[in-house]
Amino acid sequence: MASLQQKPDMKTRILETADKLFYLQGIRAIGVDTIAAEIGISKRTLYNHFPSKDALIAAYLERRFVQPRPSDKPPAEQILATFDSLERRFSSKDFRGCPFVNAVAELGAEAKSVRKIAVAFKESRRLWFRNLLKQLGVTEANALATQLAVLVDGCIAQDLVRNDPSMARAAREAARVLLKNAGVKVSA
Repeated sequence: MASLQQKPDMKTRILETADKLFYLQGIRAIGVDTIAAEIGISKRTLYNHFPSKDALIAAYLERRFVQPRPSDKPPAEQILATFDSLERRFSSKDFRGCPFVNAVAELGAEAKSVRKIAVAFKESRRLWFRNLLKQLGVTEANALATQLAVLVDGCIAQDLVRNDPSMARAAREAARVLLKNAGVKVSA
């Protein structure tokens, strides 16, 4: 007998719908009335779960704030695999770049809470690189972690402009060179 799948609770449904619409169409382009209509609820019901669009935007970004999964792979492989993962993501039809950069670009400097979440996300990724580099015994782990983070953001921007997933491969090769120059043994 097939089990019946439970429908997600209303707050989850609102957040999933907002996530999809904000990411694919833009935060400014999507109003709460559009989200409510997509789900088939009233704006009042939406506001019962998220008191403002700003609160919904913050929840959307926090939902996207995912830490890398723990891995048994060697640290250098984990670092380089970041770029392999990006290349796969770039090949997806629904790739619109980094949701954190997009949110800051759309909402501007006045959206301090959005900027705070975006900075926290970007810093968490940089620190993830730094921790892996420290495991590898890299002396300038902090500086190299920043360089790797810049490579990630750069290849995302290049893919968006060029619509060319190979930008991730180019960034992977640059990361490999940086690692090698830092004394890390990396395979080809």
